[in-house]
Amino acid sequence: MTSSKTVLLSFFLFVNVLTFFCTKEINAQEYDHKVVFSEVFKDFPKEEKNLRKWGAPVVADLDCDGFLDILLNDHGFSVKVLWNNKGTFEKPYDLIMGDMHGIAVGDFDFDGNLEVIIARGGGSGSNARNSKIFRVDASRTFTAVPDFDVPLKLMRGRTVKFIDADNDGDLDLLNFAFPDAKKNGVSENYSYQNNENHQLVEAATLPAIKADGQKTLVTDFNNDAIKDIILYGNGNIIVYQGNGDLTFTDVTSKVLSNDMDEVTDIAEIDFDNDGDFDLYLTRGKDFEVGETFYDTTTKVWGFYTKRGEFKFDPLEVGDVLNIENLQSQWPQKTLYIGESGYEYKFPGETHSGRDIRLVNSDALGFPDTYENKGTYIGYIGNREWMLAGSIWSPSTGIIHGVEHYKQYEHPKGPNDILLENKNGKFYDVTKNKNLYFEEHNNGITIADLDNNGYQDIVIIPRGDLIHGIKAIIYLNQGEKGFKKLEHHTVLAPELGAIGMSVEAFDYNNDGMVDLLMGNDRGKWHLFQNNFDTNTENQFLVLDIKNAPSGKATALGASVSIKNCKSQQNKIIGATSDAYSQSFNNLVHFGLGKCKSPVAIKVTYTNGEIIEEKVPNLNTTLSLGLKK
Repeated sequence: MTSSKTVLLSFFLFVNVLTFFCTKEINAQEYDHKVVFSEVFKDFPKEEKNLRKWGAPVVADLDCDGFLDILLNDHGFSVKVLWNNKGTFEKPYDLIMGDMHGIAVGDFDFDGNLEVIIARGGGSGSNARNSKIFRVDASRTFTAVPDFDVPLKLMRGRTVKFIDADNDGDLDLLNFAFPDAKKNGVSENYSYQNNENHQLVEAATLPAIKADGQKTLVTDFNNDAIKDIILYGNGNIIVYQGNGDLTFTDVTSKVLSNDMDEVTDIAEIDFDNDGDFDLYLTRGKDFEVGETFYDTTTKVWGFYTKRGEFKFDPLEVGDVLNIENLQSQWPQKTLYIGESGYEYKFPGETHSGRDIRLVNSDALGFPDTYENKGTYIGYIGNREWMLAGSIWSPSTGIIHGVEHYKQYEHPKGPNDILLENKNGKFYDVTKNKNLYFEEHNNGITIADLDNNGYQDIVIIPRGDLIHGIKAIIYLNQGEKGFKKLEHHTVLAPELGAIGMSVEAFDYNNDGMVDLLMGNDRGKWHLFQNNFDTNTENQFLVLDIKNAPSGKATALGASVSIKNCKSQQNKIIGATSDAYSQSFNNLVHFGLGKCKSPVAIKVTYTNGEIIEEKVPNLNTTLSLGLKK
């Protein structure tokens, strides 16, 4: 009898344990079956056109009203400002038109207003210009800042980043150019010091780089409170240790165990909350000249070409040719139709992506030679169309209804890399943290999306033109490593776009970090974070002002918190954008389920320190200079 009771008890115990573990597994997968992000249409102006982009959104509280505004760069068209009215963005305002690249925001003259510096392109070397600076006040008025007594250098502008490189509390400037062949290898990587008159004066140069090697991450890998930089974008990455005097020393061989190339973006992340900054590197290759993509199910075909003549195999489409998001830049964006090569007249502007419908009877035949630079399209009979031409700038487009096409052998993507920082040296832990996968990726941002106290990773793949761009999201589970979030809706559906960038910030101040995604030749998309707020995960937002003395800017300050057994560290203005720099002074920390008071330490770049202890969570606390 006793034995029977023991067996029965053991059976029920087994069932309960099994039920417990099954339930835990279901709960672990819970987020994969919820709409954890939803695209925002009401609070974010709809973008009608597919436009080229440059870099990630730049985020800053430009009017100092407690809500983060954004600057968006539609490359070659305009830099736009979107004012944030307590969680609803106004219609975009054009700040400056033309060919613009990197953007940085900061108050370099301590007048209480932010300055916006924009690197202007140089027309492929034919129109070198210096960076343009605007000042913005609380009334949302922009004023152009005159050139300094000695103007900033004329260049093919690319990277601008405000940085306190000499630890005196004010903002200096990194200003890097795409190298001009006429300079014969002379460096155009300048560092400018902020002098006693708050003018930016040339202080030093970094070694010259080649091609697009001016992509820059500002970090502090050795925890000495002096800013370091990593240059990438052409060949192997180069790690420069800051010397504290606006000069930098190449220490690559000392801190990296091997060379790393094909890097498209780098983000600073303390993934293990041990107090130092690790690195995540996205990697990928550009499209090849003449590369094509084809989906046998949807019958969608896409192409990429540049730098010379091109001619694709005939496309079997039928009587009507439907082209979507055709993009080719000035001055070779003209379309020539049929055997006569007559110029196609567009009813509107031609900078954005163009949708075209051609009937075969209006496009009969194809010319023997291409006398003009541009794209030629013609109907060659037997349901087939020809697409060819000669062009310099990158050209892309989508054609619907293609019956069949020979598949292109696409190059395999390299794997991204997670580097763990151990005493100022980096070690590859990608596979150990469940992050090893091979794909062509272009952008990244870091944020605690679920407020569990660990920083998560959002990656933007390059894509393939013929499908929408879906973000890759890895949730940080602490000691268990990262887990891929399979089911989410951070997706840009437009075809013909190339995955580029994403920025994380809390646009509506609800304590959950949202995502703003933008793709080259596509649109901007804002996604609201809907992670379940009933999980008991706490958060804390710190509104960091300038140092109490008024002698140090908030940009670049180090913010650390401790609660329970957890420690987290962030740098104000930390960004993964290769060319630009945000100034998000609303520092968000997820706290997990820990409800104990939070110890806060803010260390400004001049060494000034604030220490506080906060008993109340799920709140915003302002620290620093009181106006």
